[in-house]
Amino acid sequence: MHVFHLPDNLAAKADPALVAADERHFAAIAESLQRSIAEISAELDAERRAPGGMGQAALDRDLAVHRLAARLRALRRFGVDLCLGHMVSADNPEPVYVGRLGLKDSAGRQLLIDWRSPAAEPFFGATHANPMGLVSRRRYRWTRGQVTDYWDEVFTPDGLVGHAAALDDQSAFIASLGSSRSPRMRDVLGTIQADQDAIVRAGSSGALVVDGGPGTGKTVVALHRTAYLLYSDPRLGHRHGGLLFVGPHRPYLAYIADVLPSLGEEGVRTCTLRDLVTEGAIATVETDPDVAMLKASAELVKAIEPAVRFYEEPPAEGTTVTVDGVGIRLTAADWAQAFDAAEAGVPHNDARELILGELLEILADKYEGELDDDLLRRSLLRNNELMAALNTAWPLLEAADVVGDLWSVPAYLRKCAPWLSVEEVRALQRRDPQAWTVSDLPYLDAARQRLGDPAAARQKRRRAAALADQRAHMDLVVDNLISAARDSGADPDDGIGLVNMLRGEDAQVSLVNEDVLPTSDRDVLAGPYAHVVVDEAQELTDAEWQMLLLRCPSRSFTIVGDRAQARHGFTESWQERLKRVGLDRVTMAGLTINYRTPEEVMAEAEPVIRAALPDANVPTSIRASGIPVRHGSVSELDAILDEWLAENADGTACVIGDPAFAERPRVRSLTPVLSKGLEFDLVVLVDPERFGTGIEGAVDRYVAMTRATQRLVVLTS
Repeated sequence: MHVFHLPDNLAAKADPALVAADERHFAAIAESLQRSIAEISAELDAERRAPGGMGQAALDRDLAVHRLAARLRALRRFGVDLCLGHMVSADNPEPVYVGRLGLKDSAGRQLLIDWRSPAAEPFFGATHANPMGLVSRRRYRWTRGQVTDYWDEVFTPDGLVGHAAALDDQSAFIASLGSSRSPRMRDVLGTIQADQDAIVRAGSSGALVVDGGPGTGKTVVALHRTAYLLYSDPRLGHRHGGLLFVGPHRPYLAYIADVLPSLGEEGVRTCTLRDLVTEGAIATVETDPDVAMLKASAELVKAIEPAVRFYEEPPAEGTTVTVDGVGIRLTAADWAQAFDAAEAGVPHNDARELILGELLEILADKYEGELDDDLLRRSLLRNNELMAALNTAWPLLEAADVVGDLWSVPAYLRKCAPWLSVEEVRALQRRDPQAWTVSDLPYLDAARQRLGDPAAARQKRRRAAALADQRAHMDLVVDNLISAARDSGADPDDGIGLVNMLRGEDAQVSLVNEDVLPTSDRDVLAGPYAHVVVDEAQELTDAEWQMLLLRCPSRSFTIVGDRAQARHGFTESWQERLKRVGLDRVTMAGLTINYRTPEEVMAEAEPVIRAALPDANVPTSIRASGIPVRHGSVSELDAILDEWLAENADGTACVIGDPAFAERPRVRSLTPVLSKGLEFDLVVLVDPERFGTGIEGAVDRYVAMTRATQRLVVLTS
């Protein structure tokens, strides 16, 4: 097979002396891929046809199906372009090929080593200052399954022999920066740099902060680190909590959607902060800056605990419950004993079931009637007096009601947050208590975590009642079967054996039809997770950090951001901010080289941010596009876009700041906030001075300008 398809101007690189060995290796990769796909497809079909089994056997089968299906999707996603490049070490003349996944031939020979393995580290980490034992390294550029360019780097003087034609003035990474953008994030695995790779491979204990300005590859690092940690750290496997990736907004998540699968990881849970709470889908932005500042506090989130405890006080007076004409007295001491059954850490709505169970035991001990234990229990579960008393003493609560009451009942808020001033309590009150804003989401989340799902609690009780009814019905069936056996003249001993068999625990499990029992879906975003990666983390308020800490008890985080891009200011250090929100084991890693934004654009963007933040960490651009920033009138917008589209068959453009602009093919329309984390070949800013004043306006202009990878146009009215 011929994989190399080099343009005429690179004819010297097509010399068989340079590429023949690669062609042979690619042929072996193609053959191994075909064989592996066929073998895994057959194995997957066999697993799917096999009986499901029960218990651990069913779980093992499901895990096998999941593992095989994921491997098959990964192998089918690529062809020989699984291969990123190869490296030659000083102690082994045979090239070692690095791939997105590991791959062996039928004889067990390693054709590709996984890019995340320790053996692959020199491929990404070697520099001329520290070659890590390498003599040379080759990286490929793939276009539709063929190599359209490649670069050789040599790390020793004698390494030039046999490589001269393939050497370039620029590395593969720098060359790739000039390529046009697409609506999805481009594939950069083969060109990741040594400074980025060192961060990707850092350990996962504690919190690692990746701080860097625009274009330094923060998102690239976050995504590659996600894939690397899932491969290298067994604690992060799906059976041990897994990993959550949190992005700033939906356009960002759509932009990066293909990246993790291309890095060898599928099924990574990605979300925005809004996605963590149901109300996030409808929440608006808080318009009152004073209210937003109050609700940004992690201290105020603590008001949720006393707000829930308010509903967890045992009755001071007793209650009488009547069953089958017999009155049973529950004293205040009985209620207090039942409330003690609610163990610390159990969500409020779930604890209610523990309290109910204890009440049933107390009532059963006091009962002096003729009902047997099972019938008494079923009667009590349907007893209106008992349930009404319990609903008053320990009600099922909705998070929306608890938080809504805080914002509409001043006395309740003062009781739960006594440190607030009268003016602050008044400011937090509103006419519609459930007119949710983004600032409310941490409170709704904290309340839901503390309360548990009331619907799930109801489902659990209905399930228990339905299960009891089914088992009672099964007892009748068993009695009828035994009676029929005895009436037919069967041996009584056989009847006793039948009783023992049918009334055994295994028989009860197998005879009960659980398919018809009520069930509730688990909230997969509720956690807990073993590790959380959060991008654009500089925007999170202290209250919003609590949402993530709730989901990651291990405090294992990768935190990616840029203080200079914080719309509401970020004057303290990362360590100070994170210690305040609850993270005290913090390691810093900095990125200072701007690989994305041309010098011409940064020359205009830097003064914009320094005017508001003189100490901003503005990265140094390492390339120039040769295209000056263009200034003009808003009336030129359509003409500029038409001209660019005509001249560029590929790539994407973005108009930022004109909500009336209708998107076209390859031309997006975004606000500065929604452009964060994205990049475009052409960026057109419309009236940037209208983005706002102060730090917020300066950050929005800075962010919008630095989305451009080739051209920036600034239009004013």
